[in-house]
This record gives sequence, structure tokens and C-alpha cells, in this order.
Amino acid sequence: MTFSQETEARFERLLSSYPEGRHRAALIPMLMYAQDEVGLVTQELKEEVARRCGVTPLQVDEVVGYYTMLRSKPMGKTHLQICTNISCLLRGGDKLWDQACHKLGIGHNEVTADGAVSLEEVECIGACSWAPAIQVNYDFRHNVTPDQLDKLMDQLRGAQ
Repeated sequence: MTFSQETEARFERLLSSYPEGRHRAALIPMLMYAQDEVGLVTQELKEEVARRCGVTPLQVDEVVGYYTMLRSKPMGKTHLQICTNISCLLRGGDKLWDQACHKLGIGHNEVTADGAVSLEEVECIGACSWAPAIQVNYDFRHNVTPDQLDKLMDQLRGAQ
């Protein structure tokens, strides 16, 4: 499997930062970089990453099955995560979740018909002090209000 020059360079930097025999430590970031490029973690991608990290494809399967940020089905061009854990819940995270589901017409781990936006309800994104919090791809948003979320979703739908 081949990747872009940028991703190949990232892999090289990543693998070179660990001593020989310790490339297993690069498994999760390598899967994330590859997923960003390919859009999901395919069987071919698992086998390639396993080969590069010196682990078995089964070990890669175990990692992909455990971590929810690694996906075996395609998500939208923009992935919206809304935290509904206790801190966010107490500050309106559940209402933001309901609002997003209603406005986008999708639910947990679903994708809009046009493939533009996917939605995920998450347990925690580590921003309890700034609740309610959401994440758009890798961009965190804190103290999100219903109006801010509404404007954001309009932007996401218009940025196709």
C-alpha cells in the first residue's frame, strides 16, 4: 500500500523516533495518520501498518477494535464529536447533542447523505473545565452555546 509523500515522511519520522524493536509504540499514531489519508482503516491498511511496526495484523485489529477514534467505516469530510459526559451534560451537552441530531438528521456514528458531516456522541474529550465541549475533526471548541453550534453546523453544511 502506498501513501502520499507527506504521510510517508510522517511515518519515517515516527518510526525513527523509536529504537529498533520498539516500533510497536508507533502503532496508534501511524494508524491515525493513515486513516486521515485513506478515510478509514481497511484490512489492507492494517496489514501495511502491521508490517511497518513489526506486529501481527491481529494485534492491529485489537487496537482498532479498542480505540473509537479508529474507524473501519467511512465518516464525513467533517467529523463532529459532542461530549455528553457528566461535566458537559450538566452544562447542556445533551441539549447540544439533540440539537445536532435534529439539525443534521443523523445520529451516533452516522453520516449525512451528502457525506459532508458525520456525528459522534463521545464520553469525554478532556475539556471538563470548559464544558460543554465539542470537537470538529481535530479542532476543539469550548463553552459551546446552542447558537454557536447552530452557526457551526450551517458552516459545515455550506463548506461542501
